[in-house]
Amino acid sequence: MAKFGTYIQEAYDELVHKVSWPSWPELQQTTVIVLVALLIVTLIIFGMDTLSERVLSLVYSIIG
Repeated sequence: MAKFGTYIQEAYDELVHKVSWPSWPELQQTTVIVLVALLIVTLIIFGMDTLSERVLSLVYSIIG
């Protein structure tokens, strides 16, 4: 049980004293970057899905 207490104490010490937390403006900026990247990836995947659906529909209509 002493090892667990030591682990908690060291984890707390690391989070409070050793981790460099971003400032509020940095956090907002990186959040916007992540959201824009997510939107771009979503649009790419949507485009690929739509394209593959149309190609397969064309192939199926040709086949029969």
